[in-house]
Amino acid sequence: MELYCTRLAALLVVPLVTTACIGAELDAESDALLDEAESALEADNGHLPNALSPNALSPNALSPNALSPNALSPNALSPNALSAIKNPGAGGALSRELLRYVVSCALRPDQTFSFSWTDANGVVHPEVYRGELGYAAWWTTTPLGTPTSNNTYVQGQITACLAARMNWYGVSVRISLRNNEMASTPAERAAFTVREGAFWGNVLSTAEPPFLRACYSPAGVARARQLQRECAAGHISVDPVTGATTVQQCGAMQIVGSCDTVCNGTDYTSGFYRGCLKNPSVSPWERTDIVMTTFLPPAP
Repeated sequence: MELYCTRLAALLVVPLVTTACIGAELDAESDALLDEAESALEADNGHLPNALSPNALSPNALSPNALSPNALSPNALSPNALSAIKNPGAGGALSRELLRYVVSCALRPDQTFSFSWTDANGVVHPEVYRGELGYAAWWTTTPLGTPTSNNTYVQGQITACLAARMNWYGVSVRISLRNNEMASTPAERAAFTVREGAFWGNVLSTAEPPFLRACYSPAGVARARQLQRECAAGHISVDPVTGATTVQQCGAMQIVGSCDTVCNGTDYTSGFYRGCLKNPSVSPWERTDIVMTTFLPPAP
């Protein structure tokens, strides 16, 4: 699945239950996250379209107020969610950025989410966000927070779609997204040969604490860092005084190690991981197949 997405601020979308890992404050880099995300879709007949995505989900902007598990419609949003996307400040820009990407993952290309907000100078800004992948086209009328097995599956797919687009630097990088729901063409597979890693979680559930996890493909770490994609392998930080290096998690995303250790094989044709341990620190047996694998272009 190839998608184009420039910058995505990861204000993930429910009243989050655990806040210890999601209260990252915006810093001086936040200004760079306010650029509007753009996306272009290469549609393909079949169940889900091909989409090539320049990713940009920032790890430093998680917020519990961006959306709610209510219907994905302006008239159905909770007061907190509506206030978040209409906020004229930096937080509002990040909330709208996330909403744009949530819509792209959840709705079909023929569906849109429209609203307007007013800036500090009284200027009204109309917004129209169009769907792309259609994981939950029915979310426009039916709450996604209902704890059913189907909703849990869809919540996981949307979360994985968002997590795979997370980027420490907020730069645009072309990636191929693949899983058991997304078709990939031979041309796409030939152009994106470097398997970066896998992403999974659920930030939309009201039945369990939200979580995001990732693993890295050892063979793809060098290329990912070359392209400034560090949310699967971790961000390398250098102490300016001592020169010591540390590897940092990508915001609230827990990096659980090598995919070769925590995942159980790859698809023969498309190369995506078929499933990974849901939480390796808790259980060495419980797996999830709601996983998004990312691929990068090789070095020229």
